[in-house]
Amino acid sequence: MARRALPVVKQIIGRSSFDPHPLLGLGSRSVTYMPRPGDGSPRAVTLIPGDGIGVLTTSAVEQVMQAMHAPVYFEKYEVHGDMKTVPPEVVESIRKNKVCLKGGLRTPVGGGVNSLNVQLRKELDLYASLVHCFNLPGLPTRHDNVDIVVVRENTEGEYAGLEHEVVPGVVESLKVITKFCSERIAKYAFEYAYLNNRKKVTAVHKANIMKLADGLFLDSCREVAKKYPSIAYNEIIVDNCCMQLVSKPEQFDVMVTPNLYGNLVANTAAGIVGGTGVMPGGNVGANHAVFEQGASAGNVGNEKILQQKRANPLALLLSSAMMLRHLQFPSFADRLETAVKTVILEGNYRTKDIGGTSTTQEVVDAVLAALD
Repeated sequence: MARRALPVVKQIIGRSSFDPHPLLGLGSRSVTYMPRPGDGSPRAVTLIPGDGIGVLTTSAVEQVMQAMHAPVYFEKYEVHGDMKTVPPEVVESIRKNKVCLKGGLRTPVGGGVNSLNVQLRKELDLYASLVHCFNLPGLPTRHDNVDIVVVRENTEGEYAGLEHEVVPGVVESLKVITKFCSERIAKYAFEYAYLNNRKKVTAVHKANIMKLADGLFLDSCREVAKKYPSIAYNEIIVDNCCMQLVSKPEQFDVMVTPNLYGNLVANTAAGIVGGTGVMPGGNVGANHAVFEQGASAGNVGNEKILQQKRANPLALLLSSAMMLRHLQFPSFADRLETAVKTVILEGNYRTKDIGGTSTTQEVVDAVLAALD
């Protein structure tokens, strides 16, 4: 039986494409995705436009999703950075839908208002922040061959928010590092590297000074690294890391970091390859995911950009492509990414941050045209 089947198997393997209707002579096409029953069912996504330019960038995503007939629909909620807490109905919506897309939330500097971004990560245990920084064809930068993924621990470290005034004029801020969270983020980084055919994971630390806290983080990374012998592992002190990023960024592949260092490293890497306006990212946990602009949206409160309607929507569009892939709609994700990269490559429509003069809507219209 096996011998008789062998010629048939060889014949199937030898085909690089197939004709779905050979008798009709419609030609051949490649198989890109074989859906499972129910894969095309529309999925609810919680949408938080946020503050400032977030209204413009999330509107861009809505337009593109509608034009693509993407199988998602949005449940929109108003959340602003000056609120004391994230409204319970918003958290409940994300728990129900398991996926959220959000614009930037302005975090007040100083004062007694906590960051809603941090609140959301802790409430939903979004322990891993992932920012993909890479060269985009058509966007000139100082360095070539940059393709860095920054995996940042998202729930502890300096962002634990444990501060108090010991005596007037003396403030103590606690940095919390745990073995559980350190191992968890290390496992995520190595799993990501393994599943995405990455070759190396670099742990970023300051264990030469913070020997207990960052030392525990390093010990955890080393233990996890032993379980992935096919992936190279190395370590780098955070200050040297920043210098190496701006001089030889192509040496890095996947980088795993504690909370604060990851914020610095991701923004530095984003600046190297075009800025925060084109870098996608997301925050993920075991059960939920929130997708947003990859690096810090420092211009979220820029009233001039908002009034002129010249915010760059590309980062959030690429983040929404990540979201589509997360929802197991890869063909829609590929189509969106291809359209965005086509607009960047052609270079006719760009916002000011990447060397152009276009408005947000002009860039969106160009992406919509590229979809066709």
